[in-house]
Amino acid sequence: MSEPLIPYASLPELRLTFLRHVPLLGRLVDASDPPSIKPFGVLVALGVYLGAALAIRHARQRQLDARKMTEFITWTVASGFVGGHVLDAIFYHPDAVAKNPLYLLQLWSGLSSFGGFTGAVLGSLAWKHRRRERILPYCEIICSAFPLAWVFGRAGCAVVHDHPGRLSDAWFAVQYPTGSPGIGRFDLGLYECLLTIPLAIAFAVLWKRRQRPVGFYIGWMCTLYAPVRFCLDFLRETDSVGVAGADPRYGGLTPAQWGSFVLLAVGIAFLRNASHRDGAVAQTNAVSPRVDGMRS
Repeated sequence: MSEPLIPYASLPELRLTFLRHVPLLGRLVDASDPPSIKPFGVLVALGVYLGAALAIRHARQRQLDARKMTEFITWTVASGFVGGHVLDAIFYHPDAVAKNPLYLLQLWSGLSSFGGFTGAVLGSLAWKHRRRERILPYCEIICSAFPLAWVFGRAGCAVVHDHPGRLSDAWFAVQYPTGSPGIGRFDLGLYECLLTIPLAIAFAVLWKRRQRPVGFYIGWMCTLYAPVRFCLDFLRETDSVGVAGADPRYGGLTPAQWGSFVLLAVGIAFLRNASHRDGAVAQTNAVSPRVDGMRS
């Protein structure tokens, strides 16, 4: 019989108690509960910053307007956070919404990754309508940099352990304080973080080798993430003892698992389109030397 080997590590909040001594501002600070810097927020913010910086760098390398790229990122990130909370509230916490519809506006009260993806898509479409621009080149740049940002985002989930899985004595389980010796839990945020690292490295290597047709990075990101998330959600917790509560199921599957079907279909469609474009470019390059050599 094995037992969990991964310790239950967490980072403490940095409480800003010194704010109590700042003139004027100190009057607004609750001495018993001062503001704090939370590790989850820091890691998510760092992921957004690094992902945006890499995306803007990639945009310049592809001769896209950096100012428009920055604006596009702002629209997609902002709408992603809004969509992430709203869809999390609707599909994961419908009871809370029924009791208090204003819960939909409490953006700090929970996020869903698939809700974030949906919000980002809607934000990009809104930007397209406003700017009258083609958005696929900008979406491609976002996806080429997204795995790097996602590593830090999921690292934030891992340090606060907000994606608890089922009870387990497997060696790769985390030593959650379950109260049972030798029994821990799967930590899905940690697993997703670790599984995204190879994807981030692969995208970095592929980007340096040669320019890919538009849709390549969108397609691979969607196609690879969908089955990973679909499988990981089978490890989600089903009990509610000592944790936030089990995720709801619809037809036996979590909302994210249903979303994985859509994401996989989108990814395959983009990969097929990118493959056709790549084949057309290769055929043109093969024919062009003969054309150049023809005499009139």
